[in-house]
Amino acid sequence: MLSRFKPTWMIGDIYTISPQFLLDHNINCVLTDLDNTLVPWNSKKGSDALHKWLSENKKYGIKVIVVSNNSHKRIQKAVQDYQLPFVPRAMKPLTIGIRHALKEFNLQKRNTVMIGDQLMTDVVAANSCGMRSILVKPLVRDDAWNTMINRYFEKIVWNKLSKKYPDLHWK
Repeated sequence: MLSRFKPTWMIGDIYTISPQFLLDHNINCVLTDLDNTLVPWNSKKGSDALHKWLSENKKYGIKVIVVSNNSHKRIQKAVQDYQLPFVPRAMKPLTIGIRHALKEFNLQKRNTVMIGDQLMTDVVAANSCGMRSILVKPLVRDDAWNTMINRYFEKIVWNKLSKKYPDLHWK
């Protein structure tokens, strides 16, 4: 049961995940959460770091698709300068949004990874789909009210995870 919360990898932030790392692991598509993964939850725009990361991935032929529980309007505003495809209202931790992205963009699970900042939504959804996942640290320390609830339960799960999997650590 606890294994459904275990990320495949834990990396400090999305911007340090190199195209080479992805290609070394046979990944050619990234499904990514939006808030506190690509952009701060309280921001309407991305950053220079995001632009650089997206450009690098594109150069290596790696697709990036946003799969978020946010509304169409929120995601569109945040990614409009990057022309990223997205799946709104993904309903993570359910697999609905991820399965939709896999089907709509003709992706193979074995070549796709889900990246997000929450165990309770992003990692659980990826694991439930039988995909690999990368947990990143949130871009900002504070959260929207609904995420704060998840963070409370995440701390409890994290304590149990770290006891069961002592090799789980940030890279």
